[in-house]
Amino acid sequence: MTRLSTCGVCSALTPVLTLVLTLVLTWSASASAQSLDLRIPRETLLGFQPGTAGQPVTGTLTLEEAIQRGLEYNLNVVDARYTVASAEGQRRVSRAALLPRVVADMQETWQTVNLQAFGFRFESPIAGFDFPSVVGPFPLFDLRARLSQTVFDRSAWNSHRAAGESARAAEFSAQDARDIVVMAVGGSYLQALAARARVDSGRAQLETANALLKQAQQRRGVGLVAQVDVDRAEVQSLQQQQRLIALQNDFAKLKIDLARLIGAQPTDQFSLTEDLPFVPAPALDASTALQQAREQRADLKASVTAVRAAELDLSAAKSAYLPTVNVNADYGTIGPNPNDARRTFAVVGQVRVPIWQGGRTEGQIDQAEAALARRQAALDDLNRVVEGEIRKAMFDVEAFAAQVKVNERNLQVSRETLELTRQRFEAGVSGNIEVVQAQDSVSVAAFDYINSVFSHNVAKLNLARSLGNTEVRIREYLRR
Repeated sequence: MTRLSTCGVCSALTPVLTLVLTLVLTWSASASAQSLDLRIPRETLLGFQPGTAGQPVTGTLTLEEAIQRGLEYNLNVVDARYTVASAEGQRRVSRAALLPRVVADMQETWQTVNLQAFGFRFESPIAGFDFPSVVGPFPLFDLRARLSQTVFDRSAWNSHRAAGESARAAEFSAQDARDIVVMAVGGSYLQALAARARVDSGRAQLETANALLKQAQQRRGVGLVAQVDVDRAEVQSLQQQQRLIALQNDFAKLKIDLARLIGAQPTDQFSLTEDLPFVPAPALDASTALQQAREQRADLKASVTAVRAAELDLSAAKSAYLPTVNVNADYGTIGPNPNDARRTFAVVGQVRVPIWQGGRTEGQIDQAEAALARRQAALDDLNRVVEGEIRKAMFDVEAFAAQVKVNERNLQVSRETLELTRQRFEAGVSGNIEVVQAQDSVSVAAFDYINSVFSHNVAKLNLARSLGNTEVRIREYLRR
């Protein structure tokens, strides 16, 4: 009986073996917005397979281009293709047990025979003459075609059906691998976009700090403020410079991580052309989301198909108790040489009834039952995990959407406060300590807003992954 298991990619994508890639928001301790984790298997981060890297990435890189490159070159997808090919090969091997097997052979033999070895002993009545004990050589030529066909073998038939289900499970797992890569590349692209936005914000904060420093120096030149105000403004400018350097460094490293996921080289120079601002997620209730996930999630389909394959494996094991019917036939010519060969044929029907095989069948049944129970348990657990992922993703989408609105208003108020404190400083009503504090508030508010938009986009990406068909949904959820 052919024993087939679900492909390695499917098992690698189960929640039990799923590891966490934390998309850390690369902002200093002053940023207070909550970040969101994007959960993908560690195998997705292995980059591209050696020898499969594509053309260098230059110029600009859009989100769709990054995803397309990831689907083409990422090792997770490449490995899934090999797994599907291997499962298809196993299916063909199992099918061979049900199809006719035709072979042809030709033999030409020169043989001598030791008659005494077969118990023949001859006594010669003639004195001085002995019968030879070895006779020959005898020529023998045999040219023959042989046919073998299984007429009835329930175990082989169920094994073939199980192999077909395993091949389908491998295809679903390959689709799930594509969804995982879409999620990983999309998340990495979003992270790089957020890092770029932080760089832009940090550059703007540095320009504001330099303007405040210049203003303080001018007012100090005419004796309107003390030197401490100038020093305070200079410290603020230097802090913004340090922060900008760190942000630029983080952005460069995140681009290298993105390049590795899409089969590019770390030295490739490219820019990100897209901005993905805040857009609300599509309206969706939990029951509809669960129904869509059951219909479209490839890992669920793979798990269901794997259960069916295990059931057929169990049937194949139990069918080993049944008799099998085979037909063997041959047709050819035989003789001392090709010229004197004569046509002969044979047809043999065989019924094989298993009576006792040393406990082999019982052991195979025990193995098949254990495999079925394990896959059924994995399916039940995956159903619960999917429901939890959907509900958590929907909570995150709603929470971060509210957080974006709060942070947007906070940023607006912080900018107004900064402008008013600058006016007070110019009028000589107060020192620049209030201006520095207001600028810090603007900086924190700006990064909080960037972080919340990024987290909202990641939440939508998690929701798209939870529902299945991520490759299509990511465009709808991030570009509405």
